[in-house]
Amino acid sequence: MKRDAAAIAVPVMLVVASMASIQLGAALAKGQMFPMVGPQGTTALRVALAALILLAVRRPWRRPPTRREAGWIALYGAALGVMNLCFYLAIRTIPLGVAVALEFTGPLAVAMIASRRPVHFLWAALAAGGVGLLLPWGEASRPLDPAGVAFALAAAACWALYIVFGKRAGEGGGGRAASLGMAVAALIVVPVGVAHGGTGLLAPAILPVALAVAVLSSALPYSLEMAALARLPQRTFGVLMILEPALGAVSGLVLLGERLSLTQCAAVACIMAASVGAAATSRGPPPLAG
Repeated sequence: MKRDAAAIAVPVMLVVASMASIQLGAALAKGQMFPMVGPQGTTALRVALAALILLAVRRPWRRPPTRREAGWIALYGAALGVMNLCFYLAIRTIPLGVAVALEFTGPLAVAMIASRRPVHFLWAALAAGGVGLLLPWGEASRPLDPAGVAFALAAAACWALYIVFGKRAGEGGGGRAASLGMAVAALIVVPVGVAHGGTGLLAPAILPVALAVAVLSSALPYSLEMAALARLPQRTFGVLMILEPALGAVSGLVLLGERLSLTQCAAVACIMAASVGAAATSRGPPPLAG
């Protein structure tokens, strides 16, 4: 009995550690890197360093992809790069927990479309209600920045594409696709970061923080999720992943002093509840960390 409990507890802790790592990395990026190089420069440094780490670990050149695989990897990497850029542009002006909740509508949509079960109309309505509560309507108290909301929803769309393209790209090997996809993402976002941050991206003071963000936001959570997936059913993993918006809200509160209004908390709860329902009633694989 104790052995069975440990067999479940260990992978669950790995999933929670992965999500906490991602949110800690995002909070560190917003609090420490945005003031120096902005979200564009932060994205460039994070993705470039994560690509170097994954390339060194996975060494994908040992078996180059076919032309067909390369096409899917390019699309996967493009979605990954734009997703990261849009997410950082979103959290520049809206709370971390809100941005994570809005971004989660992307994989939620993929899960519901793939399953096509009648019950998913309920989850879709619940998620839509949550998004509606977060939209900057009129003169509501503490309205969210419209541009930040738009960037978060753009990140959600990119996450949906990341899942679709990632499934195709990973058919020849998930580790190889992840490393090459991250390299493609770097090719897309680094020019944007350089155009915005210039030589500031190479300042000695920022490189250690950038390396920590790259490890916390990409390299470490991906490794933890891979280890957890080997020991947990996909549906259980998908349900656990829904804790991420809550962890984002907690990280924003503790590390950045971001307090959500009651309406915003209710909205995040609606999106999380819809995501739990969709994950519990879907057959598809769960989303992985970006």
